[in-house]
Amino acid sequence: MLSEIADHIQPGLKVLFVGFNPSLRSGETGHHYANPRNRFWTILYRSGLTERLYHAAEDQDLLALGYGFTNIVSRPTRTAAEISTAEYAEGRIKLLHKITLSQPQVVCFVGKGVYKAFSGKDAVWGYQAEPIVEGTLVFVAPSSSGLVRMKLEEVIDIYRRLAIGLTRPDR
Repeated sequence: MLSEIADHIQPGLKVLFVGFNPSLRSGETGHHYANPRNRFWTILYRSGLTERLYHAAEDQDLLALGYGFTNIVSRPTRTAAEISTAEYAEGRIKLLHKITLSQPQVVCFVGKGVYKAFSGKDAVWGYQAEPIVEGTLVFVAPSSSGLVRMKLEEVIDIYRRLAIGLTRPDR
């Protein structure tokens, strides 16, 4: 069984990125979004969220930029379909606690499915009308998985809205 990977969370983050759970590759390396087919790091760079292309092995370095990482379920799996109902229930409680304690400016759910697994609600891409925790905005972005059928440019455009929202309080 692969180990859980460490969260990268601290108070005052600009964005806390929330995924379903780590991939097997992330479990092997101990780094978020480590699967070579995952486009997360490219999306961050090309959307303007980072000034250079980072790699999974540098995930902890993004804390200095105000970006943190966690998952609704911490157990690495091949697919999110392997996550049990009980794991989601426990994960929702833990995630709410993490958000409440760290008070990020924005919680970005990396995938509509992640947001729905947490909130039970459907979402549109971008900022959501209702906060999870008072004072923390909610942003729903497409999954960065290579399995996502959206064109990469469309995904980047949605993440670009997150980057713009960080610099403009009116979003």
